[in-house]
Amino acid sequence: MAKRKLKRQLNLLHVIMLGTAGTIAAEIFVLTGHAAGIAGPDAVLAIIIGGVLSLSIALNYCELATTYPVTGGAMTYVKEGFGNNILMFLVGSLDGLSSTFYAALSAVGFAYSLQVFFPFMPIIPVALAVLFVVGALHVRGISQVGNLQIVLGAFLLIVFGLYVFLGLTRPEGFNREVFVSGRILFENKSMWANIGRMLTTIALIYNAYVGFEVIADDAEEIQKPRKNIPIGILVSLGLTTLIYTLVSLVTIGVIPYTALAGSETALTDAASVFWPRLGVPLMAAAGIVATLTSVNSAMLSATRETFTLSRDQVWPRSFARLSRWRTPYVSILFVVVISGLITIIGLVDFLSFISSAGYMFVLFWASLAMVRLRNKYPNLERPFKVPFFPLTAYLAAGSGLLIVIFANPQALLFLGGVILVLSVTYIISTHFKRKALVKTQLEEAIGGGRLLLAAINPKTAVGLVELASRLAEHQEDTSISLLSVIKVPAIPSEKEVLNLIQKSKSDRNKLLEITAPIALKRNVAISTKTKVAKNVESAIYQELRSPNPVQLLMLGWPSLDTKLKIPHNIVKEVMVNARKDVVVFRNRGINGLNKIFLPITGGPNTPLILRLANALAYQPDVHVTALHLMPEDLDSEQKEDTSLLIQEIIEENLGGMPPWMELKVRTAPSASQGIYKEVKENRYDLMILGAGSEVFSHHYLFGALADILIEEVECSMLIVRRFQPEAAIWLQKRIRRLEV
Repeated sequence: MAKRKLKRQLNLLHVIMLGTAGTIAAEIFVLTGHAAGIAGPDAVLAIIIGGVLSLSIALNYCELATTYPVTGGAMTYVKEGFGNNILMFLVGSLDGLSSTFYAALSAVGFAYSLQVFFPFMPIIPVALAVLFVVGALHVRGISQVGNLQIVLGAFLLIVFGLYVFLGLTRPEGFNREVFVSGRILFENKSMWANIGRMLTTIALIYNAYVGFEVIADDAEEIQKPRKNIPIGILVSLGLTTLIYTLVSLVTIGVIPYTALAGSETALTDAASVFWPRLGVPLMAAAGIVATLTSVNSAMLSATRETFTLSRDQVWPRSFARLSRWRTPYVSILFVVVISGLITIIGLVDFLSFISSAGYMFVLFWASLAMVRLRNKYPNLERPFKVPFFPLTAYLAAGSGLLIVIFANPQALLFLGGVILVLSVTYIISTHFKRKALVKTQLEEAIGGGRLLLAAINPKTAVGLVELASRLAEHQEDTSISLLSVIKVPAIPSEKEVLNLIQKSKSDRNKLLEITAPIALKRNVAISTKTKVAKNVESAIYQELRSPNPVQLLMLGWPSLDTKLKIPHNIVKEVMVNARKDVVVFRNRGINGLNKIFLPITGGPNTPLILRLANALAYQPDVHVTALHLMPEDLDSEQKEDTSLLIQEIIEENLGGMPPWMELKVRTAPSASQGIYKEVKENRYDLMILGAGSEVFSHHYLFGALADILIEEVECSMLIVRRFQPEAAIWLQKRIRRLEV
C-alpha cells in the first residue's frame, strides 16, 4: 500500500522546543501548590521521581521512534508489535482523542489566563480564536509550528530561569526553614501512610511530564531522525525535570506550607515575595504562553494521530489528504472543529480526564509493544537501543499501572467508558466494512444497468459495440442498448410518421445484423431502441431519465471530423450537459485491445478512467500502463511525493495496485509532449483520457490537452467525463487549489 509521507522540516532546535515547551504546560502553575499540600517539601522528591520514571518512557520512545521514524507514535508501535486489530485502533483513537480534548482544555486555559491582563475578554470566543489561529498555522506548514514553539519555549525558559535564579539568590527568596515547615505533615505517620502520600503526589504530577512524546508522534517530519529524535526527547525531558524541580524548590521555600497547600497561584504568590515588580506579571504571562504551547503541541499530536489512523484505513481516508505544504489539512480541520465543539458545549473539564488516564493506557501498551518487537524482530536495525532492556520497558509499563492505581477514580471510570464505546465502534464499523466490501464485489460481478450507445450509425457502431462488449462481458446483468433517434418536425403528418417508423425498423434491423454477433460472441445482451425527438441530444436526455437505469453513456466519433468544429455539435453538447458518465470513442482500430494507456492526472475523471481500465483488463492478455507526468523543475522529494500520491489514488480506486498495471511517473516539458512520446514509442491499442475542465468552454472541444492529442495521437482514444453535480465541481476546484 502506497503511503504519502509528511515532509521532514523540523530541525534539532524545533524538536527540543516541541518537547520542552510542549511539556511545560499550565500544570506547573497549578500542581505545585497541590503537590506541596500532599507531600510538603518531599513534593520536590516526588517531582524528581516522576522525572526518573518518565526517563524509562523516554528511552523506550527513543528506540521506537528511531526504529519507526514515521508519524503515529504509540499507535504505530502497537500496530507493528500486535498487528492491525482492535488494540491498535484503541491505542491510536484514544491517543488522538485525548490530545484533541487536551487542545480544547489548553485553549480554555489560555482564555482564562488572558483575563489576568484583559478581564473583559470572553472565554469561549477567545478559546475558539486561538484554536483557529493555531490550526491555520498547522495547515501552512510544520515549520511554522516549530518556529512558534521556539519563540514561546524560549520565553518560558527565560522566565523560569529568572524565577529560579532570583528565588535562590535574593534575601526574600528561598529559606530552608520555610521549606521544611511542611515536614510536620509526616510526623507521627506510619511508613506506609507516608509512602502512600508520596505515590499519590507522583500520580498527581506524573502527567505534567506528558509532552515529549509529541516528538515520537511527529517523527516523520523530523530531519535526521536517527540523531535528532533521541537528542530531542532526552534533552527536553532533562530540561523539564530540571525546571520542575528547581521551580518547586524555590516556591516551597518561599511560601510557608500553611499558605501554599492547595494553592492554584503558588508561583505568582512566591514571585510577589522576592520579585514583586516584574515577577507577578511575567509569571502570569508565562502561564499564558504555557497554555499556548500546550495547544500547539496537543494539536500536533492529535492531527498526526488522526492522519495516521486515516492513512492506515482505520479512520476515514479523507483525513489523510495533504495540502500543498504537505500537511494533513483535513485532519487539522477535524481536530479544530472537535476541540471547538467541546469548548462551546462546556465538556472541557469532564473530557480532560481522558488526557491523563488515556495517556496511561497508551503508555502501557506502547511499552509492551517494545518488548514484543524485540522478540518478534530481533535482527531489525535499531539506531538507538535502550540500555538495561527489558527493565526500562517493564518499568515504564509498571509505573503506568502504579499511577493508574493512585489516579482519580472518576478518570478511570471515564476511561473505561471511552474504551467500551471505542470497542463497540470498532466492532460495528468492521462488520459494516466487511459487508460493504462483499456488496461491492457482488455488484461488480453482477453488474446491472445498460451501456447506452447513442447517436449510432453503421460506421461507428461496430467499434462502439466491440468496446462496450469488452466492458460488459464480465458482468452478469449488464446489457448494451443501441439508441437511434428519429428527428421529426414540430408537427409531422401521418404519412411522415409512417415513413419514419418504417425506415427506423429497417435501420435497426441492419444495425443488429452487424453488431449482434459481436456482442453475443462475448455473451452480452444487445438491443435497439428508437426515440422520436426534435434533435439527438433531447432524445438522449429523455432516455437517461427513463426507469431502465443507464450505467454509462457512450458516443461514437462523427463520420466527418468537420462536424466537431460546429460550435454546438452533438458530442460536445451531450458531454457537457448529460447527467451521467459519458465516454466518446474515436476508433482507429483496437487490434485485440492488448495494450491500454492511461494518462493519469489525479483529477475528477481519474476514478472513471481506472474503472473502465479495470473492466477492460478482465481478459488475461491485457496490459495497462498508467503514466503521470510532472514538471521538470521538481526536487527529488516532490517527485517522490507525487509518485506516492498517484499510486495512492490508484490503490484507493482499485483496492490495490493490480498486477496487470504498470505505473510510470516521469518528468516532461509539457503533458502533451510526454504523452505523445509514450504513445509513439509503445504503440498502444487504446488511450483513455479524461476531458479537461475547459470542456465547459466554447473555445475547446474536450479540453486544451485532449484537443491537442486528438490531432497528434494515432491510436484509438476514449475521452471520458465523470458526471459530478455543479456543487461538487465547485468544491473540488477549491480543494485542488489547497492541495496543489
